[in-house]
Amino acid sequence: MKFNTKVIHGGQHHDPSTGAVMPPVYQTSTYIQTSPGQPLGDYEYSRASNPTRTALENALASIENGSRGLAFSSGLAATDCILRGFKAGDEVIAMDDLYGGTYRMFSRIYKDSGIKFHFVDMTDIAKLKSLINENTKLIWVETPTNPLMKLADIEEISKITKEKKIWLAVDNTFATPYLQKPLDLGADIVMHSATKYLGGHSDVIAGALIVKDEALGEQLHFQQFATGATLGPMDSFLVLRGIKTLSLRVQRHCENGEKVVEFLSNHPKIKTVYYPGLPSHPFHEIAKKQMKAFGGMVSFTFVSGKKEDSIAFLEKLKVFTLAESLGGVESLANHPALMTHASIPADKRAEVGITDDLVRLSVGIEDAEDLIADIEQALA
Repeated sequence: MKFNTKVIHGGQHHDPSTGAVMPPVYQTSTYIQTSPGQPLGDYEYSRASNPTRTALENALASIENGSRGLAFSSGLAATDCILRGFKAGDEVIAMDDLYGGTYRMFSRIYKDSGIKFHFVDMTDIAKLKSLINENTKLIWVETPTNPLMKLADIEEISKITKEKKIWLAVDNTFATPYLQKPLDLGADIVMHSATKYLGGHSDVIAGALIVKDEALGEQLHFQQFATGATLGPMDSFLVLRGIKTLSLRVQRHCENGEKVVEFLSNHPKIKTVYYPGLPSHPFHEIAKKQMKAFGGMVSFTFVSGKKEDSIAFLEKLKVFTLAESLGGVESLANHPALMTHASIPADKRAEVGITDDLVRLSVGIEDAEDLIADIEQALA
């Protein structure tokens, strides 16, 4: 199947008991057994598996070209599940420009676990190689990054991880499987905050892991089952419904994003626009190589460099909503330093380039003319 067909039919089946086109919401915690230890069907307890969640997980595996998908209560729960497989002395190398919640988990929640984390610019392959040693177990890539839209060459990094027998995990939240398929490029694990583009309607919190290796999938499923961060049936239904329109929505996000970028790039008050579709973007060639299009996420700074100007802009928006999160049908605006990345220390933000005048836009699927008009009046 091609992608537009996969999001509708990939890994999907009509409900065998009723013929329902959409999988029912199996709002149950447990399942009948005919004899002790002998369940009637494939299900025993919904923490282990639930038919609605299974339907979503099959769809996730299909759209990422994986063998197994796992649905979690949040993207951070999915990330945490991976780290549960490591022990004191193990090392993780992660991109230096990360979603604030991921950085917080790595640097604070696991700081006393004995796992050592290195944060590095993944575009510097020589630096990445220099950090790898016999204790390195995982390389964590986010591409494009949040919020500076940096890119990492998944295929090149995967050559290193395969040679060294290290896991490569890719946060594919910004790109979505419509634009980028990390497993096809050599990654071992794909992570999504399914709250964002996969759900697509700002009405659910969810996460996902997808793998190609069945043994790795079974290991991660055991860690999920044993720690309990599973997605409920209603939330699974909502994400599955969102996936059905993923390709249509992301195509429109990309189209609108490009128009917003063109406007911002020519505005006298705007200093730098961060968008991988711009030929001036330092990693534009990598984006062209591994992405189908360039997405709907845009960040920018002001010529003045003043935090006050970014705040004034955000307060004046009328169509864009000032809120955290991204990837919904509605356009959202965010101040990373004060909102999504506030948990990163100020010196670390400055080190990677998250300035106090940086604004991040999640460009939605409204009419582009209305979005541009809104930006124009907020910059006036």
